[in-house]
Amino acid sequence: MTRIRPARTLGAGLAAAALLATTVACAPGEEGGSGTETQSEDVTTDISKVGDVTLTVWDQEVRGGQAEQIAALNKAFQEKYPNVTIDRTKRSFTDLQRTLRNAITSDDAPDVVQANNGRTDMGAFVKNGLLQSLDGYAETYGWTERFPESVRSLATYSDDGATFGEGSLYGLAQVGELVGVFYNKSMLADLGLEVPKTTADFEAALAAAKDAGELPIQFGNLDGWPGIHDYGFVQNQFVPRDDIRNLGFGREGASWTTDENTQAADTFSKWVDAGYFTPEFNAVGYDPAWQDFAQGNGLFLVAGTWLQADLEDAMGEDVGFFLPPVGETGELAVTGGTGLPFSITEASDDADVAAAYIDFITSDEAMQMIQDAGNLPVVGGSPDQAEGLAAEVLDAWTTAGEDDALVPYLDYATPDFYDLITAQVQELGAGQVSTEEFLGTLEDEYSSFVSGE
Repeated sequence: MTRIRPARTLGAGLAAAALLATTVACAPGEEGGSGTETQSEDVTTDISKVGDVTLTVWDQEVRGGQAEQIAALNKAFQEKYPNVTIDRTKRSFTDLQRTLRNAITSDDAPDVVQANNGRTDMGAFVKNGLLQSLDGYAETYGWTERFPESVRSLATYSDDGATFGEGSLYGLAQVGELVGVFYNKSMLADLGLEVPKTTADFEAALAAAKDAGELPIQFGNLDGWPGIHDYGFVQNQFVPRDDIRNLGFGREGASWTTDENTQAADTFSKWVDAGYFTPEFNAVGYDPAWQDFAQGNGLFLVAGTWLQADLEDAMGEDVGFFLPPVGETGELAVTGGTGLPFSITEASDDADVAAAYIDFITSDEAMQMIQDAGNLPVVGGSPDQAEGLAAEVLDAWTTAGEDDALVPYLDYATPDFYDLITAQVQELGAGQVSTEEFLGTLEDEYSSFVSGE
């Protein structure tokens, strides 16, 4: 899924992500322990002297701005180290999610992978000893100084993979990300509306668009995972953000069956019934949906900042971005954090080269290249060079940080929550389950996990 703020607000923005610190070597696929950790004193950083190496990398940097930055960085890395050849496999988020587990357990496992940092993927990989701890490399390359704990904690697990946000580092992300609202500026102006600040304002804009024969919210949920974003966007307006954080990180004492969560689910269904979303959205793919929005079909698109470059290329000055409106909680809540971290597999025979590669693609220079390609670097960047949509995204990132507004993706909650919540949002959106059934199913999975049953 993938995502800049002025340097002066970096601490505040990353503090918002801080909702969320030696490992035993074991064979790939073995239960009950994390992978190898290379100690800092054993790290080789002069990659030019390691001989000829082919480094296999699996990533999901396939969209316009994402593809541009990773291609440029890969080229620059190979120019710096002519003895290294990068053998890259690129897949969409959905394809990577589906195939990565088999890839890293195969006899020909890649060296570097982008792994979704939730329990379903990274947590399970750590538990089964499929990823190497990066603590020694973090010490060698100064990652603990370059990346605040709030960023590192989003790819940190205990040795058994059970605790998210504590333990050893298993990946580094290039980008930050927010799920907000892209909007068609000319359409909003034609409707005589301003950017909505509250839920009431937002619902009034939805009704006005519908009455004018326009599609209020472009939405494609065939892939399942976009539903986490659109549902979370509604939830953020009704459920206190600390409650969402507790739910997202699988903490004891949280519950899906509260009055606030009921109100959120009821509102999502109400918007569906009112025709505010794309008709038959469960049959519409994510890419066709945002591309349709880029062609002028839809007032709003709830999506992540990873679409920034693509939408600006397609729409120019006609696309804008704003944070979720503030609802009855009276506080801003924004789904977000970091993009998928880059990790080193336990199977890699060239971990030092892999670590040098991760260091290179997350360096200060890389962060500037990421911004230049229309993406949101997780740290650094040059705010004074941003304009247009990039400036709006920067401002949104800053605001989310200053307001301590970031809340986690809902699928982080349990190892099985990704599959469950994607299916449940599809069923709720199709009218196949009631609010009570929807929340009850989520609560059963959640409570079973946190209680250890």
